[in-house]
Amino acid sequence: MIAALIFYMFAALTVGSAVLVISARNPVNSVLFLILCFFNAAGLFLLLGAEFLAMVLVVVYVGAVAVLFLFVVMMLDINFLKLREGFLQYLPTGAVIGLVLLVELATLFGGWAFAPDVEALIRAPTPAVADVSNTEALGRVLYTNYAYLFQASGLVLLVAMVGTILLTLRRREGVRKQVIADQIARTAKNSVEIVKVPTGGGI
Repeated sequence: MIAALIFYMFAALTVGSAVLVISARNPVNSVLFLILCFFNAAGLFLLLGAEFLAMVLVVVYVGAVAVLFLFVVMMLDINFLKLREGFLQYLPTGAVIGLVLLVELATLFGGWAFAPDVEALIRAPTPAVADVSNTEALGRVLYTNYAYLFQASGLVLLVAMVGTILLTLRRREGVRKQVIADQIARTAKNSVEIVKVPTGGGI
């Protein structure tokens, strides 16, 4: 009974904070509600016995991603009034796209059917916690059944990182950048000019 009440509390807070993320007028408040949503989702993972996923959610998403969003939103001087000026102009297009997505989701869930062996998998006995920990079970699944997909996701992240570096390091006219090799190669002969000024003559 207590576990059910805690589940409904975390679920209600998660859904409520998710709605506030997209409905808040201030973007800083949206990021703070997003952090609250992550914490409640971590609580749901704890109720499921997935303590490793709960820890990763808090450490990675709350401690890194959401804080990064918060810093970016606070540092960028964005005029959100100008961004909302064209809302009515793009409203019909957005409504059509939303309707198409709604029809696609309705079609998907309308034809949803479980595989014949799903019920057997659900009723299969789970190993005891003392035998297999949550982290070990997750590692076995990732590095056995989904090893190639795991490597592919790492490759996608690597390509995204390299692409980001290439986009930010492109050469543009009128932009001076630091060249460390030229700085190290400088000597006193080509960097310092000694001017001999006669006494009383000035420069």
